[in-house]
Amino acid sequence: MSQAASPLAPEQPRQLALLALQSVYRGAYADVAVHQTLRRGTLSDKNRGLFTELVYGCVRRRRTLEALIQQFVKKPPPPPLQPLLQLGLYQLRYLNHIPPSAAVHTTVELAKQNGLGGLAGLVNGVLRRYLRASETTDALQLPSDPIQRIGTLHSFPDWIVQVWVEQFGEAEADALCQWMNQPPTIDLRVNPLTASVTEMQAEMAAAGVAVEVLEAASQALRLTPHVGAIDRLPGFAEGKWMVQDASAQLVGQLMAPQPGDLVIDGCAAPGGKATHLAELMGDRGTVWACDRNAKRLRKVEENAQRLQLQSIRTLATDSRQLAQFVGQADRVLLDVPCSGLGTLHRHADARWRQTPASIEELSALQSELLAQGATWVKPGGRLVYATCTLHPRENEAIIQPFLKNQPDWCIEKPDAAWAFPFLNPAGWLQVLPHHHQMDGFFMVCLRHQG
Repeated sequence: MSQAASPLAPEQPRQLALLALQSVYRGAYADVAVHQTLRRGTLSDKNRGLFTELVYGCVRRRRTLEALIQQFVKKPPPPPLQPLLQLGLYQLRYLNHIPPSAAVHTTVELAKQNGLGGLAGLVNGVLRRYLRASETTDALQLPSDPIQRIGTLHSFPDWIVQVWVEQFGEAEADALCQWMNQPPTIDLRVNPLTASVTEMQAEMAAAGVAVEVLEAASQALRLTPHVGAIDRLPGFAEGKWMVQDASAQLVGQLMAPQPGDLVIDGCAAPGGKATHLAELMGDRGTVWACDRNAKRLRKVEENAQRLQLQSIRTLATDSRQLAQFVGQADRVLLDVPCSGLGTLHRHADARWRQTPASIEELSALQSELLAQGATWVKPGGRLVYATCTLHPRENEAIIQPFLKNQPDWCIEKPDAAWAFPFLNPAGWLQVLPHHHQMDGFFMVCLRHQG
């Protein structure tokens, strides 16, 4: 192995991407690794985009890239070479705007600059063998087993693919995995107390920002990609909107709180849904935003202040032990901690961090939160249970035993037109990303008949 050459200039995005990937593979969260690099401010806007794409892309496509390395390297490469080969293969396979010659050359140079000069020939050979194999067909050799095929092609662990195949079938699971590898969109929720959707659309257009009106969520606008800094867009400082995916906005619409209600959000931080509930109530009544993380609760307060909402109160507590609201609430929201399998496109490494064991731990927590949250609801009141996951163990399997053991509760089916595309015959709502072009969500409205 050659001696390390002088380090690449700090503004070179591939070198910084390699360092970030090494950090992620040592256990760091991808978001943290990316943000720590971007905070240094040494990258141009163009290079920031490439750096971010390389890190998130390699993490997201890790299984596929590892399969290609195994396919084109005769014996396993030394561990330091793994992320470097991933960077090269990712550019060749997924980034059409980078010429193949540039992808090969920069990856070989990266090996030399990072003390791997003795393996530069191997790097060059692997990438060029991939290019030759790709000339007439897809170079990736796929397993015959359908679960492993989908997992290898779209880079998902087999257990997630299995869950989705069992729920939706093989073709639907394939389409869902494919959708989850798309770049995430950014949706805004317009604050109806300070602006209308039409007014906000006009303000954005006047500033040269294109937005799309979404039909299902009545307050939603979708931004086009590459809008720049979010907090510099028109209306942010004045509290005219906040960032919230359209599917998350449906939770507030399903809950439909009324002016004067006492509402409890049992898992409130960072406040997207609590502030939405306050808006829907016309800021008249009380919204108790509860969360056991006091630091994250401060984000609720900051959002409420910027949106000019007065009805929100915060309470730092574990909602499983919260007894002071028994029998008092008109509406309760439990947007419970979950595996996030409906939002994997937003979190590059989440698919590798969750496991079947973590699902079981979460389902136990979810059942406990539902059991306690139900005690807060007065007779005739409503509770909405919601997750951003597409795993039945965290959704239907939580609701069905609860209803079986609680005869005073029933599912209340929404009759609003917006709900019909998502409505299951049993009465709950499920947002499927590859059909509805929104984050995956599960939500159900329960009514206390006592």
